[in-house]
Amino acid sequence: MEQNSNSDSGDSPASSDGIDFDFGTLRRYPDIEAANLFAHDATDELILAEAAAALAGAGDGKVAIVGDRYGALTVAAARIHGLGGLRVHQDGLSGELALHANAQRAGLNDAYSSLPLEGALFDGATVVLWQLPRGLEELAEVAELIRAHASPDVQVIAGARIKHMTLAMNAVLQQHFSDVSAGRAWRKSRPLKASKPLREPSASSFPRKEFHDGPGLWLCAHGATFGGTKIDVGTRFLLDFIPQMRTDAVEAIDLGCGNGTIAAALAKARPGLHVTATDQSAAAVASTTATARANGLEARIDAVRDDALAGFPAGSADLIVLNPPFHVGATVHAGIALKLFAAAARVLAPGGELWCVYNRHLQYKPSLEKLVGPTEIMGRNSKFTVSVTTRPGT
Repeated sequence: MEQNSNSDSGDSPASSDGIDFDFGTLRRYPDIEAANLFAHDATDELILAEAAAALAGAGDGKVAIVGDRYGALTVAAARIHGLGGLRVHQDGLSGELALHANAQRAGLNDAYSSLPLEGALFDGATVVLWQLPRGLEELAEVAELIRAHASPDVQVIAGARIKHMTLAMNAVLQQHFSDVSAGRAWRKSRPLKASKPLREPSASSFPRKEFHDGPGLWLCAHGATFGGTKIDVGTRFLLDFIPQMRTDAVEAIDLGCGNGTIAAALAKARPGLHVTATDQSAAAVASTTATARANGLEARIDAVRDDALAGFPAGSADLIVLNPPFHVGATVHAGIALKLFAAAARVLAPGGELWCVYNRHLQYKPSLEKLVGPTEIMGRNSKFTVSVTTRPGT
């Protein structure tokens, strides 16, 4: 199966399957918006075209949608096929909010429900639409749940950009479905279909769990969690600076908590510190909760799904620790880091500290000083910079 072939079909799946939907009406808001960032891609159109017949015969309450980045699959499926009872899971909170806004503008808020990545998402589903993840762990977790909970007749219609697809995806899906096949590429996207789920008993293998001798911590991770059960190399460098972080802090925030490494390391090192770990990723929040429990720290770590500290009161934190992303999806973009710096400035108490680790080539110090306050470089190695920024005031 030549899944990485770049040969594209010149035919438009939209015209060939009678799909009539204006994807240009969709927005990414409240996520970062820019001229080079889009609310849909060719994969959305391709999945909908490949699934047209299945959706037409599915009926309400029988369709599950996974990985719908900003609502293109959900809103278009509801509009084109008149479907209701769509069950949707989006790992990122910003995508979930964007879907809500896009559905509201289209008058389709009642057509779907947002659900966690659990069995109920797929119970009895006969059709699953799936924007494939890049990570095989996330692929495996979703496939396990579809296999265990969907209808025996389920049709999984998935897709991704060709540059993000590998034959290993087929191998993962073949562990859960008897029939897996790749379709013809179109505009640098390719469909992937799966059916006939294997019905042998299959308990979920997530979250995964791994012990790390250095910090002496168990780390847990669901499939979509950045870095899985590993310690990100930048985070590992940042952990060395925990003894220098504000020593009288009572309330700390692990902003962008991932698998909970920083939250757990802070709580372990500072018995009097309460840590709120927050991430817009549902998988990250669930993973951090599992990490806290695995290390006996659940009484001092709260994990909260939130977008850029929107639910946190101003001036409520003494210490914020951040390993900011420098990508928006697959696009290199500073927008998320700047958004998080501004959020930290609002939530830090006067005299509070923002500790950051970031790739050495990124010149964040001027932005930190402009958005938050005086900034000092505390350490550098060959790849990373660690800085501390103090919120002005007493």
